[in-house]
Amino acid sequence: MHHDEPRAAPELFTWEFATDPYPAYAWLREHDPVHRTRLPSGVEAWLVTRHADAKQALADPRLSKNPAHHDEPAHAKGKTGIPGERKAELMTHLLNIDPPDHTRLRRLVSKAFTPRRVAEFAPRVQELTNDLIDRFARTGSADLIHDFAFPLPIYAICDLLGVPREDQDDFRDWAGMMLRHTKAGHGGGPRGGVARSVKKMRDYLADLIHRKREALPDSPEPLPGEDLISGLIRASDHGEHLTENEAAAMAFILLFAGFETTVNLIGNGTYALLTHPEQRARLQKSLAAGEHGLLETGVEELLRYDGPVELATWRFATRPLTLGGQDIAAGDPVLVVLAAADRDPERFADPDVLDLGRRDNQHLGYGHGIHYCLGAPLARLEGQTALATLLTRLPDLQLAADPADLRWRGGLIMRGLRTLPVEFTPERALRPGEPEPEPAIPPRKPEDDTSSTL
Repeated sequence: MHHDEPRAAPELFTWEFATDPYPAYAWLREHDPVHRTRLPSGVEAWLVTRHADAKQALADPRLSKNPAHHDEPAHAKGKTGIPGERKAELMTHLLNIDPPDHTRLRRLVSKAFTPRRVAEFAPRVQELTNDLIDRFARTGSADLIHDFAFPLPIYAICDLLGVPREDQDDFRDWAGMMLRHTKAGHGGGPRGGVARSVKKMRDYLADLIHRKREALPDSPEPLPGEDLISGLIRASDHGEHLTENEAAAMAFILLFAGFETTVNLIGNGTYALLTHPEQRARLQKSLAAGEHGLLETGVEELLRYDGPVELATWRFATRPLTLGGQDIAAGDPVLVVLAAADRDPERFADPDVLDLGRRDNQHLGYGHGIHYCLGAPLARLEGQTALATLLTRLPDLQLAADPADLRWRGGLIMRGLRTLPVEFTPERALRPGEPEPEPAIPPRKPEDDTSSTL
């Protein structure tokens, strides 16, 4: 699909832009690849839009993740980063620190967050996926954000961390609060509401870590099926130390970084498939034949084509540097536009075409360099499981709204839909005498419903 290029610099951060930012990014890549702009919050920052520059910036040690390096004027105070994190003593987490602290913390978390632990978790993700689909499969319609993409990663990360089942709905509600109010890009939403949710979550995690540390059996090796928080404690208690504060910040950031991104990966991915019927048919045919290759390359392509993270998290120049021919002063914020870099024609053939079989796909959806996404294996697992199960169980799934009427969340970092209404032929009811399946998730009480929170 070829967009007519605007002649003047396009307007950024409008609602029209939120719906389809790609034509504006194409213009910037071509005419002003490292572009200084004033964000809706009033903060001035550089936007990096070309793949080569983006890759350089993501791995450049002169660009710090620590907000202390921001040369921020008074009006910009507290307007970068995650809302509420400063108040909740959450600043020492992996997204915000540089080596050597980052190296130490990441090594400790990597010990706990192993690919093997993720692989062992696959049956649980499948069970959660089926359980959520069971709840709406017989109705013939759903909002795939609220009914599916939102709860799946929350329950999954809670299970992985080791949050007891009876507390998981609290997490679901706090996460809904955070999602509802995290609109930093448009200056809207009461940040106080987010700060309260962040604080409740952090306090809960600190208490849970304390209880798990008391109960942890004294064995140097992890036990089979041990949860991630126990793994974090174990990693920190043998040799290097992770304070309870650091462990709480770490558990929180795994939850924060791994939750909204996965909501959007599933939401944006499903939306792209529903609006590209030939690609979706190709994937369904491959799944029906019991193959997984196209599912694997397909999820990577959906990440590249319309990924969940539009802009990489904040970076700040620690000293003057040149990027893409542009001089950047010390203290300036730099935002790498992953969505623009991942459609750079210099790097990807036919970048505006969705091709689920794309092989040469070095997308930046998970970042690059020392901050490369630690949760990439989990995101892949959840994305692949969610999409494959939806398309297999509800084969005639289709959009129940005009794409032009769908609303995208107005945030700065993330890109995702507010709702994704769909229709399908209801799954057959149970045969007489067939027992109801045991739900993997405790049913929610009606008054807990989070529809108001999204």
